[in-house]
Amino acid sequence: MPIPLFDAHLDLAWNAVSFNRDLTLDVETLRRQEQHMDDEPSRGKCTTSLPELKRAGVFCCVATLLVRGGPNQVWPTSFKRTDLNHATPSIAHAAAHGQLAYYRLLEAQGHLRFVTTQEMLLQEAPADWMARTPGIVLSMEGADPITHPDELQLWWDAGLRALGPVHYGQGQYAFGTGVVGPFNKRGLALLREMDRLGMILDVTHLCDESMAQAFDHFDGAILASHHNCRTLVPGDRQLTDAQIKTLVSRGAVIGAALDAWMLYPGWERGVTQPDVVGLAAVADHIDHVCQLAGSAAQAAIGSDLDGGFGFEQTPHDLKTIADLQKLAPILSARGYSDEEIAGIFYGNWMRFFAQGLPAG
Repeated sequence: MPIPLFDAHLDLAWNAVSFNRDLTLDVETLRRQEQHMDDEPSRGKCTTSLPELKRAGVFCCVATLLVRGGPNQVWPTSFKRTDLNHATPSIAHAAAHGQLAYYRLLEAQGHLRFVTTQEMLLQEAPADWMARTPGIVLSMEGADPITHPDELQLWWDAGLRALGPVHYGQGQYAFGTGVVGPFNKRGLALLREMDRLGMILDVTHLCDESMAQAFDHFDGAILASHHNCRTLVPGDRQLTDAQIKTLVSRGAVIGAALDAWMLYPGWERGVTQPDVVGLAAVADHIDHVCQLAGSAAQAAIGSDLDGGFGFEQTPHDLKTIADLQKLAPILSARGYSDEEIAGIFYGNWMRFFAQGLPAG
């Protein structure tokens, strides 16, 4: 029996809608279907589907809406993707609603259930988690589909409970990975509206300047859904020790990500091979967060294993999301107790969302 797992970052709808994958199928079937495809490096190498989530022990996850769009955006050359980038926020808005419709159809078909309140999260005992339909907390990775801060109420009513203001590059509200700059006036208004609604802020992908502003201007619950440590692997996508300490002081939980370039210094996409890094590197980042925090209470997992890559860009000892279970003996060998490992796997996220989601 796997340890129950709460994964704080999966781009399930983007993976299905943009890569044309039927996530109700098992991973091996999806791989066979894609053997003849060469449009993306991940073809034939996907790691995640709904049956695989069950096998992995994932009873709940943060599932995203991931769309970018706007005429004034600047995207790093290495991350210009036609499956993400749209000419205007209105088109991004429509594309995000397409992803939302996919989640709602999966819910109607009994494959998942939306978790929007504390009561919905806590309504069953841990012993019953594995038998239940997996839950999702809906997040948006990059706020470009929100055409105006006042529109955030509509997204809240649609089930959105967490928001990362920007993805890669310059978005409509802030600056993200690969660029440098502050929140604009509309971005600060977006933070105020998030505070008013009680929406959780995900600082993942904010550049250093925008992240510092978010700490100063946002009073609500904060998380870092899928972030690793800059001290171990340099790069502006990673958290500095100072940022980690600020997040800890704000009660945030930090999810370790499985994208190999975030785990191995100098990784070159499409060149470096997975055999250079293993799941032990994930444990290194988890341990670094724990050492800075002074406990294991704020480290967790946000795998990003639906993040537009397959096992060509994961640790060599991970071929599907179910291999996350291999982290438990690695952490145990480093002196982590069963209780601490349970916290990292699910308990810390459960505590965070039990406080951060609205009451019913």
